[in-house]
Order: sequence, then C-alpha cells, then structure tokens
Amino acid sequence: MSKTLPPNGAADATDIERGAFNAAFYELGLRWHWDHDTYKALSAAPCERARLSGYLEREQSHLLRAYDAEFLTDAILVAKERCQRALASGSAVAMPHFNWADPRWGEVGI
Repeated sequence: MSKTLPPNGAADATDIERGAFNAAFYELGLRWHWDHDTYKALSAAPCERARLSGYLEREQSHLLRAYDAEFLTDAILVAKERCQRALASGSAVAMPHFNWADPRWGEVGI
C-alpha cells in the first residue's frame, strides 16, 4: 500500500498529485483510492480530465446514472487543486500514504 519515499522524505510531484486526488475523493465522500499502479495506468490519458472521465466510465459508471460526468469531474478537479496546493506547501515533509477509502476510517466508536 505504501510507496517508498526518497531518502530525504520529500514527496515528488506525482506522489503529491495522486495524494491530492485521493484526498479530494475522500473530501467528496467518494470511497475511491488510486494506488501507485492504478495512477500509473491512468497517467496514459492525455490530461487529468481525460484520466477522470475514463476512470468514471470504466470503474464508476453507476454514478453516471445519477450525476452528469462533467459536473462530477469538475467537482473532483476543484477539490483536487485545493488539496494539491495544501500538500505541495508541505512537500518537504513525508507525505502520508494511506488508503483514504479504507472502510475503517468511516467507522465511529470502534
């Protein structure tokens, strides 16, 4: 689950971007998590909008029956940008690597 960070503990731009997507998913109540391999595979898309729309169509198509794809993509990208700025501002410190979608994070009182 964790990816090894460079010796200085700093996260690279890819780690920060992936972490920002995962934080945005959590913020929006989406129980998704892009691990290193998933993010690498999605990175073949020409841009982050295409990355998200492809993921939605392939992996979360049930949401497209309730939400417009463009609306959902825009909401995720706005949250991701906010999260990415926050993560990048502290990039000299090791970035946390955990699965935001882990069901244990949502359990209260256990």
